[in-house]
Amino acid sequence: MLNWKKMMALAVTGSLVMGLGGTNALAARKTAGKGQTVRNVILMIADGWGENQILAANYYHAGRDGQAIYQNFPTATFMSTYSVGSYDPSQAWSDTDYIKHRPTDSAAAGTAMSTGVKTYDAGIGVDINRRELKHVGQYFEEAGRSTGVVSSVQFYHATPAAFIAHDVNRNNYNTIAAEMINESAADVIMAPGHPMFNDNGQPAAPSFKNLNAMREGGKAVDGETLWNNLTQGQAGADADGDGQTDAWTFIETKAEFEAMTRGETPKRVFGVPQVASTLQQGRGGDAKAAPYAVPFNQNVPDLATMSRAALNVLDQDEDGLFLMIEGGAIDWSGHANQLGRNIEEMNDFNAAVEAVVDWVEENSSWSETLLIVTGDHETGYLSGSPDALTPVRSNGQGQLPGVYWLSGDHTNQLIPLYAKGPGAQLLKKYADERDAVRKRYLDNTEIVPAVLDLLD
Repeated sequence: MLNWKKMMALAVTGSLVMGLGGTNALAARKTAGKGQTVRNVILMIADGWGENQILAANYYHAGRDGQAIYQNFPTATFMSTYSVGSYDPSQAWSDTDYIKHRPTDSAAAGTAMSTGVKTYDAGIGVDINRRELKHVGQYFEEAGRSTGVVSSVQFYHATPAAFIAHDVNRNNYNTIAAEMINESAADVIMAPGHPMFNDNGQPAAPSFKNLNAMREGGKAVDGETLWNNLTQGQAGADADGDGQTDAWTFIETKAEFEAMTRGETPKRVFGVPQVASTLQQGRGGDAKAAPYAVPFNQNVPDLATMSRAALNVLDQDEDGLFLMIEGGAIDWSGHANQLGRNIEEMNDFNAAVEAVVDWVEENSSWSETLLIVTGDHETGYLSGSPDALTPVRSNGQGQLPGVYWLSGDHTNQLIPLYAKGPGAQLLKKYADERDAVRKRYLDNTEIVPAVLDLLD
């Protein structure tokens, strides 16, 4: 293990007084980057993916593996995802149930990837002692760079929250939403969670249950007030440190997201597509149907459009940016064992990666932008056999692959990680642990130190 991970372990056990919330994190940094610096870091998280989710999507769309653009990145390795505990490579392949035992949740996994510290399941931006941790985006903000999050599930859900907010429980949607809206220094937040639309993208009776009864400054503020302040341009924090409130510009229509992908943009944008929980996975119809058999919601942007819009806003900052993009509903379809919708969500995520690659090559370069593509954990224990983790089987292009769902929950199996740009080789260096099948792997807490090693 590199020294940083040992420092992380000390922080979690309380041996470091500041618990990575302050200068100790920077003091612990190594110079493994060997003089490399990075202007932009884009972290793309396919929530719930594993090697078999990638295979299933490739087999359906092309009948063969290797079709996803990230599979050709110079760094291709694996990552462990457990929360508090450990991963035993020998048990993972000898005991079918081992990786199902106490799997991480997205809050703990997201926090590990955002702060470099393991925490308990449900913890958002806090350590096992419930102390607030410093997010990687905050380091970028302190360096004068823009930051943001994009997701295909609600903005106050675990993964986007874990890159911005701090809360002892991921289910405290109200306080998480309030922190993201009124206290965050982020420049972009784009994700579903519209209280006035249902999962089919149709107008519905307003529901503020996930925003209600939050407290701000000791005073109770209801969710409707919070929402109205956001949509009317009256919510926000001092994002740039000049002592003045930087209000959010709110967008919600598909056309507004599309327009935001080009030309001049506002300084800060909060975008909530007109749909309740997910862009597409939660829509009605036969949820177990083949991919694309049920018509999509037509009034919402796809993840690729939202990613391009976010990058167009953040790229105004000449110093650089940090952006987390999540394909969150891969996880939701995995929980429900919906193979067709899982393939849809994987395809949506893959298209978003292609859009980001295009942005790098058209508006930046691979000498200044690091793109990391990975997941936070696997969901569904997707396999090609009914009693062990094996590759799914191809039945040809346009045909559902042969699969078995061995769980409706998360697993702690190793998941893929790909990277391209400055620091891609550094991430490969951090992959210094060994698995009998997957070979080299790193831990999810090692993304943050690798990125910080590259910060100028």
